[in-house]
Amino acid sequence: MNSDASTTLAGLRPLMEAAGIPGVSMAVLSHGKVDALAALGVRDTLSNEPVNTQTVFQAASLTKPMVAYAALQLVDAGALALDESLAHFVPTVLPGDAAFAAITARHLLTHTCGLPNLRSKNQPLQMHFQPGAWFSYSSVGFGYLQTVMGAITGEPLEATMQRLVFEPLGMQSSSLEQQARFQGNFAMPHEGETRVDVPSYMASASFSLQTTAADYGAFLGAVLRGERLKEATHRAWLACHVHVPKEDAERLHSPPTAAELESDVGWGLGWGLEPNHGTFFKWGKMDGTRAFTMGSVAEQSAVVLFTNSNKGLRLMREAAACALPGAHPAIRWLDACVSE
Repeated sequence: MNSDASTTLAGLRPLMEAAGIPGVSMAVLSHGKVDALAALGVRDTLSNEPVNTQTVFQAASLTKPMVAYAALQLVDAGALALDESLAHFVPTVLPGDAAFAAITARHLLTHTCGLPNLRSKNQPLQMHFQPGAWFSYSSVGFGYLQTVMGAITGEPLEATMQRLVFEPLGMQSSSLEQQARFQGNFAMPHEGETRVDVPSYMASASFSLQTTAADYGAFLGAVLRGERLKEATHRAWLACHVHVPKEDAERLHSPPTAAELESDVGWGLGWGLEPNHGTFFKWGKMDGTRAFTMGSVAEQSAVVLFTNSNKGLRLMREAAACALPGAHPAIRWLDACVSE
């Protein structure tokens, strides 16, 4: 790691303390491999036990690019096609809805499927626009992708991820399912100064990854090197398919005009992108947890930041600077559209 990155990394502690962020874990990659690991603060303000490099964090929506990686391996194997309707894989939940029947894997991965981001159990599912029309971030869409992947593989998503991602990349401290073995060194989430409990949930393609910075760094290394994907698939993964609306991650009811689109923030097949910078990124947000990652294939550099605080995205710029110094339009966009 170069001296500028080392200086930036060393400066994280006072920023973390000033923001009231209990714990941080980071991995910085250079030359395509993990070059440095950082562990700062405590994983639980009640016990004051310190974060270390083996501490498991909630990754929240940093789950999505990893599930996309598994889905693209299914594409390479010929089991899934990016541009064919997914309706034949599972019974439709919206009978007679031609728009829902038209959804493809590409629509789900690029967040152009027309489904909402979140919905409550008592809220009926509905389509909001024709698939492919524009970008609107959709965790519900990744839930649909999970159902399709299960129909294709005949196995739970956790088994697919173990087979296609965790085991091949040596990610022994990662799971989409809550694991008792993680509890002895788990970063508890915090809202402000208050520790909050982790709710029980099933494996989710959208948010349920629990992992370490080192393990996620191993995944990022595979992204940088294009491992386990055909060359054309790897390029498509990180190619800009759609631009995002300004200051708006979820836009369901009206198409953005050309003037309302971010010229240098877009989306690929599971990654946010800065097309003019050649960088990919993703953020994660759950109660008491924030995460962020950014990388560049051309630079063979990347970083992942995990925090056990609802204020953790305040460290995005400093985290990015450890691997990819300079201004980033993606961070400006996230500042505008992803509230704490």
